[in-house]
Amino acid sequence: MWTGNPPKSAIILGGMGLIPFVSLALIIVAGPQEFVVDARLALTSYGALILSFLGGVHWGYCIGNSKREVASNVTRLVVSVIPSLVAWGALVLPIHIGLFGLAGSFLAMLVLDTASVYWGWVPTWYPKLRWPLTICAVTALIAAAL
Repeated sequence: MWTGNPPKSAIILGGMGLIPFVSLALIIVAGPQEFVVDARLALTSYGALILSFLGGVHWGYCIGNSKREVASNVTRLVVSVIPSLVAWGALVLPIHIGLFGLAGSFLAMLVLDTASVYWGWVPTWYPKLRWPLTICAVTALIAAAL
């Protein structure tokens, strides 16, 4: 199961990473109409960047191992680049579809990250960090898409 707590620096930086999600979603939902289009584009772009980052976490953990282990983890490396490809797709799709696609992709990464603890891929505290961050980000993406 999940043991230990995330480092305080990860909690603080993760929380700071939510600022664009929340602020842009608030602009889209309750802000001046003249900012909505730009805020949706900014939120989609930021969501795509963060989704790519989440894939990069897995790439980093994988290549941080010895060469022998990396060679046996080709599947893990392939899985780690999928978020970047999905994120790019979200940027070229119509904005509402892209936002919903990002929300679903963040949830899929949460499932992967949670399972990764059991596979020994990530620290046991990682889901404790990811769950609240993901729920907040997904809420912002869905609110912006509606």
